[in-house]
Amino acid sequence: MNTIQETFKLFNKFNVLIIGDVMIDAYMWGNVNRISPEAPVPVVAINKKENRLGGAANVALNIQAMGANPILCSVIGDDDGAKTFFELLKEQKLSSKGILKSKKRITTIKTRVISNNHQMLRVDEEIENTLDKKEIQSLVSEIKKIIVSEKINVIIFEDYDKGCINEELIKAIVTLANQKNIPTIVDPKKKNFMSYKGVTLFKPNLKELKEGLKIEFNHTNVKELEKIVEGFIKMQKINTALITLSEKGVYTHSSKTKILVPAHIRNIADVSGAGDTVVSVAALCMAANLSPVITATLANLAGGLVCEKVGVVPIDKKQLLQEALKLKL
Repeated sequence: MNTIQETFKLFNKFNVLIIGDVMIDAYMWGNVNRISPEAPVPVVAINKKENRLGGAANVALNIQAMGANPILCSVIGDDDGAKTFFELLKEQKLSSKGILKSKKRITTIKTRVISNNHQMLRVDEEIENTLDKKEIQSLVSEIKKIIVSEKINVIIFEDYDKGCINEELIKAIVTLANQKNIPTIVDPKKKNFMSYKGVTLFKPNLKELKEGLKIEFNHTNVKELEKIVEGFIKMQKINTALITLSEKGVYTHSSKTKILVPAHIRNIADVSGAGDTVVSVAALCMAANLSPVITATLANLAGGLVCEKVGVVPIDKKQLLQEALKLKL
């Protein structure tokens, strides 16, 4: 068995393929000193603007922060947002080889207005239609090329329901990954929830699980949660499920393990991007062949740590290691 320090060093050797919806997280920071005379809304005097990589690109930042090499595959618009997106990739020293442009789409931008560490408003610019047949074929072809030419240790599907992922793409890539013994990790949303058959690890949050299965159940009853998840992973031929339960922690379920890992008490500032961090750390743990319990515990720790910071920010590897050492992992 590796020590946790050796495992964290091992992460540095991994190539992680991330497929999904990328976006720009734009921030406007300011102060509120008055209410608008035009309508009963606060006036935010903006003093700082910032663009960050978001969505699947935030997963790439988390993978990079953990020392591994992320390779992003997605489709964006052929617009000013795309120029900003490529500039952000360059700034972060991330590869753009898996990013395709389409004149039929716009680059997703989510603008958050923040005052006194609180999000006042979010404005979204996006197209949620699924890629057309030609675009899907081009993306699948690009992904297959990367899988064949690079040594890929794990594949993440980061699905935000913005149209980059569909059933055809999932089937093609999961089939190839299983042939090559590459673990596949899924952060799902509603549209493709039931399409991820035969994946290694499936990581919905509680809301996504209920919406995806179209059922309501008492999640505080662990036996009821266990029964629901058991039936789902058997039906979908999934190896392991990792359900994030917000302040309750995470529940992991595989053929050998069924355990609820409680959350650690945190000063929660902002939950934005926590799911991206959880799936990133879980994927690296799967690539390192760690047990479901260690995987769930580390991912849970990482998700909690990023919630202490305002905005979407990647995990701090040193801080995560220190927390893991405290737990004697």
